[in-house]
Amino acid sequence: MNDLLLRALKCQPVPRPPIWLHRQAGRFLPQYRAIRAEHSFRHLVGTPEIAAQITKLPIDLLGMDAAILFSDILVLAEVFGFEFDFSEGKGIRLKDPAKETRKDVQETLSYVAETIQLLKKDLNVPLIGFCGGPYTVSTYMRRTSPEWLEKITAATIEYLQMQINAGVDAIQIFDSWAGKLEPLEFQTLALPYLKKIILAIQPANVPVTLFCRGSTRYIHELVSLEPAAVAFDWEKEMHELRKEVPGHIAIQGNLDPAILQGPLKALQEKAQFILNSMKGARGFIFNLGHGVVPQTPVENVRWLIDFVKHY
Repeated sequence: MNDLLLRALKCQPVPRPPIWLHRQAGRFLPQYRAIRAEHSFRHLVGTPEIAAQITKLPIDLLGMDAAILFSDILVLAEVFGFEFDFSEGKGIRLKDPAKETRKDVQETLSYVAETIQLLKKDLNVPLIGFCGGPYTVSTYMRRTSPEWLEKITAATIEYLQMQINAGVDAIQIFDSWAGKLEPLEFQTLALPYLKKIILAIQPANVPVTLFCRGSTRYIHELVSLEPAAVAFDWEKEMHELRKEVPGHIAIQGNLDPAILQGPLKALQEKAQFILNSMKGARGFIFNLGHGVVPQTPVENVRWLIDFVKHY
């Protein structure tokens, strides 16, 4: 198996930086759009055979160094009776439950475990499982009280343990909106719950990456949680971040997705700058600072993958 990602997450020597992209199995791929045209988003996520097929698309078509489970951070809301789907132009939509409920995580989200088990049969790169950070999930659910944050955290821990037992090789926590909080709110609404999750799954010895938009504001708080890696957006250069993050913690990022759309000359200049500035640095994973934009040309993504691989 190509284990570059796992070695980089341990800050071990690698011949080149591994590369994968947020939202790599998504709308910029014509093959994904063809599948999506036939089904609702909820059907894609909830049908293991289809979810596994979509997860493998960027591996088979573009040669990424890791696969990330095709799912969504808001599947967890189903545990609390919410219904979700994706509407073109309007994004993810959550429908409130008729009454408050708390379903069994393993039973409600069993389709996720089944997808992972299907993938692990023949995937030749590490598989990344993921969840949303409690604050971000609670924001979409419109329930951000301490009581709800505790409930979401407990369910998230069960959900990640299920993914780990099913076979994922790494975990990424997307607390996208937490980095935009003011310092006091970050300390009370985000950090304690992220800490509980990391401590709970630590015994499984599966590397955890933390991602927040605007995470450069809270570098020291995030590294205090001792994740395997911190993923950054493009607010600060990677070589500067490497100086601020302890050497035993990997860093991931941080090309602006807008640059990936082209022109190719600008993409080449920025990709080369990131790679040159990180040359020889351990614990570096090349990624975007956020997800691939749907309008991104597949040719640009293919070029970037090849460029990093042959750097």
